[in-house]
Amino acid sequence: MANVLEMREALIGAIVTAAVSTLGDYLWKNVLPHGQPIYWFVHAIVLFMTVGACLGLPSRKPFAGAVGAAAIGCAATAGFYFLQPLMGYSAMFLLFVLLWVGLGLLTGLWLQGRRDMKHILAHSVLAAVGSGIGFYAISGIWMPFNPHGWDYAKHFIYWTIAYLPGFAALLIRKP
Repeated sequence: MANVLEMREALIGAIVTAAVSTLGDYLWKNVLPHGQPIYWFVHAIVLFMTVGACLGLPSRKPFAGAVGAAAIGCAATAGFYFLQPLMGYSAMFLLFVLLWVGLGLLTGLWLQGRRDMKHILAHSVLAAVGSGIGFYAISGIWMPFNPHGWDYAKHFIYWTIAYLPGFAALLIRKP
């Protein structure tokens, strides 16, 4: 029964985060100016406050999760700001992995209060790999670049698929 509830929490986290990501896709395309780092940080704060709140909700710590995940998201955004000129967009994939490891540490140590570091790191790496594969699989949603042809329902479904492995790895415990 506990795994069903944990799976539900992971699915809700993926769906809520997918909705925020889809809204972000719309705003990036239609509203926000490109190339201005302040908007990168605003995006990171909103998106990762959502992720953190969803990760913290099962342990009744949504605010702590939101604040911690926003800090991790801003650190990843700053990393991208500095690494992108050196590595190009491949910096995003490196930082995506580090971001999920950070979210795993936040979830395991702070939100769930676990102390088994091997367990926490295993789930963190699983979250990073699972969401990394999901993110890579959907990364073509922005191409070809046709703002009038974008299907935001498709974006929502794809984002849900990309986020679900990360949430599942961090929220579902052993049966």
